[in-house]
Amino acid sequence: MVQVCLNGTRGAADGTAVPLSPETMAESAAEAVAAGATDVHVHPKTPCGRDTLSPRVLAVTLEAIRARVSVPVGVTTGAWAEPDPAARLDRVRGWSVLPDHASVNWHEPGAEEVAAALLDLGVGVEAGIWSGTDGAERFAASRLGPKVLRVLAEVTDTDPGGAVSAARVLLSDIGSAHGRPVLLHGEDGGAWPVLRLAGRLGVATRVGLEDVLVLPDGRRAGSNAELVLAGLGEYGAR
Repeated sequence: MVQVCLNGTRGAADGTAVPLSPETMAESAAEAVAAGATDVHVHPKTPCGRDTLSPRVLAVTLEAIRARVSVPVGVTTGAWAEPDPAARLDRVRGWSVLPDHASVNWHEPGAEEVAAALLDLGVGVEAGIWSGTDGAERFAASRLGPKVLRVLAEVTDTDPGGAVSAARVLLSDIGSAHGRPVLLHGEDGGAWPVLRLAGRLGVATRVGLEDVLVLPDGRRAGSNAELVLAGLGEYGAR
């Protein structure tokens, strides 16, 4: 599986290729799926470009994307979108249009409660385990572990030389916790080396403007579809 991550926390300053409105997210998702992506991860945005967990914004965003693609669509529940754990939980419980899955960063306060609420709603949970945090330890001890859709192993080391080593350490820390499948990915300078490692290991991965703005040869990416095409080539090369 190669998931496309459409935008992340990026904004207008990161270039016009980053989709920020529901319409541009839907267009970008459709192009990426046509290029070979089999799953979509998106950060719904307020009109000013800020990540949000607003039920209204989430509904508009999901409806726009689902009108263009038939693959699963997931969203973030990152604490930066709603720092207060209780308010974040209320936001999630208020969703009327539901994503297929949502990522929950296990090192963040309130992660267990948010994950439990998502599972109660019938939404799949991607357990976000970031390198350099205690997420792996927390997840290993979680009673919800066996119920998550997959582990989203995120390598935060952006140095190309260190990202692969950090990825191997992270995978070792995660181990076979709860027997859940793993999606491995990196960020910025570490994105392409970690994607290649995922290909060699035969685990799922993701690529898109959330994670990296440039192609493997260093040229600026013009779209998520362009990154997906390059990612499939790099992943398949192993």
